[in-house]
Amino acid sequence: MLDTTPTPSLDRDRFAAIAAAITCVAVVGIGLSLSIPLLSLEMSRMGASSTMIGINTAVAGLASIVTVPFVPGLAARVGVVRLLLLAIALGAVTLVGFKVLPELGWWFVLRFVFSMSLGVLFVLSEFWINEAAPPARRGLVMGIYATVLALGFAIGPTLLALLGTEGYAPYLAGAGLFVLGMAPLVLASGLSPHMDRGRGLPFLAYLRLAPAATFAALVYGAVETGGFAILPLYGLRIGYEPAMAAGLVSLMAVGNVMFQIPFGWLSDRFDRRYVLLASAIGGAVGAALIPLASTSFPALAILLVVWGGLAGTLYTVGLAHLGASVRGRELAGANAAFVVLYNVGLMLGPPLIGGGMDLMPPQGFAHALCGLFLAYALLVTWRLRPGAPS
Repeated sequence: MLDTTPTPSLDRDRFAAIAAAITCVAVVGIGLSLSIPLLSLEMSRMGASSTMIGINTAVAGLASIVTVPFVPGLAARVGVVRLLLLAIALGAVTLVGFKVLPELGWWFVLRFVFSMSLGVLFVLSEFWINEAAPPARRGLVMGIYATVLALGFAIGPTLLALLGTEGYAPYLAGAGLFVLGMAPLVLASGLSPHMDRGRGLPFLAYLRLAPAATFAALVYGAVETGGFAILPLYGLRIGYEPAMAAGLVSLMAVGNVMFQIPFGWLSDRFDRRYVLLASAIGGAVGAALIPLASTSFPALAILLVVWGGLAGTLYTVGLAHLGASVRGRELAGANAAFVVLYNVGLMLGPPLIGGGMDLMPPQGFAHALCGLFLAYALLVTWRLRPGAPS
């Protein structure tokens, strides 16, 4: 009988590959989270209006939507590690370019190129992690990935506060972190997944292949960006001081860090669609309770931690479900669809949630969030019907 038990060397290779990809994304995540507020502050100093800053930021989502579908085919020709290194190098150069070319016209071009390089990074690194993860622990691995990335995003703004927002120092620090992220990739280059050059499925086919997974990214993108952008405004509308209103976002972020690993572990033991459904229902209930909890800051704080954590698990469990549903070249294409839908959510979330608050001030904020979660819960329920694919 053929022995199919994984060998210790295979386990070591898996661990090394996963560690390299996660370390790379975490280091780049610090640089990215440092750059996002830095660029907004710099544009404000340049005299740009809030609308112009918002439009420039929205170019990031557009860049990913336009370019990400082509990443799997390009990686098949160039190689996964080589394309990752090129993308990170381009991101580092572009970040410094923002300081070298302080003109708004150039910043739209630079934002597009910068975001394009990040799209390549996230598609290929998540594909690599998903491909290398042991099937029985895929949810746990994706939970660790999401936790490390969230911690990296928390470190960036702190580093920016230490460096200041003027001069070349923050730009060079961000670019240096990007370059530092190349090191684990170079060390693990021999462990990168091979991608076939065969023609992949049409882009829309990936949405039909695993909609419970891919649409989890859309809902999470909408809730994350809309929540982060509109939640401070909601806090002001219900009477909180500006500092307290801004701090509400941190409570969501804390929950996001706390819930990733437990829910990833849970998704390895149950049908991941049921875990996604539980997160969606929990998110809908949590959003519906926000108006009630808003009369007490301690109650709202606890609710936002739990609710933010449940919302964050959509991305993690969705990625794990994607890895279990498709493999090989198709996984890279499906991961590209996942990232595209996440960016669609980024662009749709703020106007939908902000519009809800304008229509029914101020609690329309919570109602719009509840509606997003309920729509996704209905989709997952439909996919759970007898005989339906994942």
